[in-house]
Amino acid sequence: MIRKAFAPAAAAIEAGRIPGAVLGVVRADRRRWVRHAGMAALVPEPEAMTLDHWFDLASVSKVIATTTMILCLAEEGKLDLDAPLTSAIPDLRQYDLAGAYERTLTFRDCLAHRTLFPAVEPIYTYGDDPQRLRAFVLQREWKHIAEPVYSDINFILLGIAIERITGKPLGEWPLGLGLSYGPPPGPAVATERCMWRGRVLKGEVHDENCAALGGQTGHAGLFGTVAGVLDFAEDVLTGKYPDAFTDAIRTPQYGHRTCGWERKFDGWSGGQACSDETIGHTGFTGTGLWIDFERGLAWTLLTNRVHPTRHFDSGIFTLRPATGDAVINAWSPA
Repeated sequence: MIRKAFAPAAAAIEAGRIPGAVLGVVRADRRRWVRHAGMAALVPEPEAMTLDHWFDLASVSKVIATTTMILCLAEEGKLDLDAPLTSAIPDLRQYDLAGAYERTLTFRDCLAHRTLFPAVEPIYTYGDDPQRLRAFVLQREWKHIAEPVYSDINFILLGIAIERITGKPLGEWPLGLGLSYGPPPGPAVATERCMWRGRVLKGEVHDENCAALGGQTGHAGLFGTVAGVLDFAEDVLTGKYPDAFTDAIRTPQYGHRTCGWERKFDGWSGGQACSDETIGHTGFTGTGLWIDFERGLAWTLLTNRVHPTRHFDSGIFTLRPATGDAVINAWSPA
């Protein structure tokens, strides 16, 4: 089954579209399957992919780490999802207490990406001091767009809120084996030859804003092995988390978005063969995780599609749904 499900990734590696990939599948009965191929690095030195390699999970950090932290803190009574962010970050836009849009936003608004922030901003170009850049994020009057879009700024703010509530950096949250903020404690998959940093990135966060903000942020910075990602997915499938947590990540909040995650919609990254009770999230570096609650099945596709450059058509936007369909067809044939 895993060979059949891995076929789209194997073809992409063979065609030179991506250097390497790992596919992991886990069921609610705790059985799992993993397959890998290709290269963890092409330059400066070739390195074969193994199951022990750590991937820069990029925006998958938003769901495995940040969303989970926020929902767990809510369960513990340390925050209210419908309270304003200022309940944790009272100095947010502190020079415009009366009229600042940011001071009206709730934790739930940011989790569901139903704010008017731009999708992304080059925060790293404004300086190289993490604390000063955090202050910049909190005090900047962000330009507003007409309709809500997926925005990194939402989760940068959530990460700062977590730090304020817990009094600790994100990296001190107990994430489990195989998950860690960088640098990872094992061999790392190479990502991009970064024009800003002047080197191939390997074991350091790819996202420029995350790096400039100190490497541990709400929107990026988490590294993981395939085993670590599957452990998290298994915990979600088997009910380790409270019912309120599961309801929050499955219930639509704005369009196809739940608290942190996406639900299945036409043309989404998880393919169309999965059930309507499927959630997922992707990462810019070429990572992704999807959980089908109806089938009791989850899968993660981890690639280094930005290596050695993002400026290349890796085919990732067709590879992901093709892999999702292949997984469902392999484990739940019609």
